[in-house]
Amino acid sequence: MQRPSLSKDGEGLLRGEWAIKLAAQSRMQRPKGRMMIDDTDFTGRHVLVVGGSSGIGNGIAHAFRERGATVHVWGTRPRAEDYDPAEGSDLSGLGYTCVDVGDPDAIAAAPFPASSLDVLVLCQGTVVYKRGEFAREGWDKVMAVNLDSVMHCSMKFRPQLAESSGSIIVVSSISGLKANIGNPAYAASKAGAISLTKTLGQALASEGIRVNGLAPGLVDTKLTKVTTAHPQRLEGALASIPQRRMGTPADMAGAAIFLASPLASYVTGHTLVVDGGLSL
Repeated sequence: MQRPSLSKDGEGLLRGEWAIKLAAQSRMQRPKGRMMIDDTDFTGRHVLVVGGSSGIGNGIAHAFRERGATVHVWGTRPRAEDYDPAEGSDLSGLGYTCVDVGDPDAIAAAPFPASSLDVLVLCQGTVVYKRGEFAREGWDKVMAVNLDSVMHCSMKFRPQLAESSGSIIVVSSISGLKANIGNPAYAASKAGAISLTKTLGQALASEGIRVNGLAPGLVDTKLTKVTTAHPQRLEGALASIPQRRMGTPADMAGAAIFLASPLASYVTGHTLVVDGGLSL
């Protein structure tokens, strides 16, 4: 195939056309009868999303469900019906159990959602505003949910994940990569979660368990309403994001699907930053 000549004005367009022609040629040269593999098909797999009742966790839960997985979520309210769709909660098609992950005994006593487990997504999180994390009560609450429970949940499901050669995905935050002036416990807990992802990734790899994480930037959820619900604060926040937009739960779900899929089969102990460039 002869490459077309490029004029200065049409260079970008012709490059795009050239790429399309090369892709078509590649498809024509593919051996007949070769089946395309969908590496993001989770049919027959069991997924548990801790903190999957709203926000980022809910988006991740539905992304796995839409790709064929049987998905169960843990939340903090007594029943699935207690969640308001207006707050970013959609529990349709998902199994649900109320578990207070801030209590290690509650984690230990929680029933197993299925006989097997292929993917464990740890998306639990809380924050205390108005400088409440500088007090012992606020600090202890945030650390218990955001960091301690990550370890407790991982150990609870370790045997099932080893049996299935499964995957753990820890949802942290870019707050774990820098200072957060008003929320010391939140920042410290997320930094700890990133470090724990590395350590568990190393420790559990020999058992066939891959442990990775993702660190979201600004995503419009209940926890970020302190910023997103105030036009001036939001305008300032968006100005510091190169993509000039907030992230969405669907953006985070795409990263989670990748990390749990065979596409990331040689990725271990890594936290993928998904922030639209905010941390650059």
